Amino acid sequence: MSEDTSRIFDLWKKEYSKQIKKYSEYEAKDQFQQFASLFTPGNSYFYILNLHNLNLDYISPEVEIFTGKPPEEVTMECLLQTALKEEFEWIEKKERLIQSFYNDYLPSDKVTDYKMLYSYEMKDHKGNKKVMLIQGTPLSVSENGTPQHLLVIHSDVSHLQVCSIKEVSFISLKGEKSFYNLDPENGCFNPELCREEHNDLANIITKREQEIIKYLAKGLNAEEIAEKLNISKHTIRTHRKNILQKTGCNNTTQLVAKCLTGGIITPQDL
Repeated sequence: MSEDTSRIFDLWKKEYSKQIKKYSEYEAKDQFQQFASLFTPGNSYFYILNLHNLNLDYISPEVEIFTGKPPEEVTMECLLQTALKEEFEWIEKKERLIQSFYNDYLPSDKVTDYKMLYSYEMKDHKGNKKVMLIQGTPLSVSENGTPQHLLVIHSDVSHLQVCSIKEVSFISLKGEKSFYNLDPENGCFNPELCREEHNDLANIITKREQEIIKYLAKGLNAEEIAEKLNISKHTIRTHRKNILQKTGCNNTTQLVAKCLTGGIITPQDL
């Protein structure tokens, strides 16, 4: 195990595994095998991570496309090692922020009510670089109130020509307050720093602008989008300029990446 990988494993063992006294395999894992048909083959894979021992209780067959290994040979160490070396520092910071949110901030009865999102760059077994979007949510909680089993989905969003960004989002699955595009620099969740409304893309982007962003993510230009929406190309360009200004993005690549990690658009939308 590399030094970079070890640091992340040590974090998980300290903040999750040591809090779970008894091993328990996720009982409903067979149900999640049926979910494989919900994802486009080759574009994503998912797994159930048991935080007691950091083993995979289940992983979908599509993982072989990314790792070159059959699912029964894939471990969390194997998955981590696909990340580019320059990503490890930020992955560690993101994971520290995530554990702080779930373990320190949320009450135990709310832990399964949120999903987290972030992106990273990896290299598959053929040497191809890919930008991956991670979505994860706890499926169960230990007796200490910490996550015990996680459902995690890795989606290849490289075809959207996006970049990996450092921010992490926590989105409520029950309609409660969500926290968007948080900077993980200090590795600690602080709700006092989450009051900046510009982070909440859902509050600043109109439905029309969301439509335009989805078309931009698909690679359409102003004229093509204008034809789709039956408005002028000049109006589309004005919308794009306003969207970039509102979100603090410099270009469409950053915009689409931020909207993916902010939950405004999903790989399934595209």
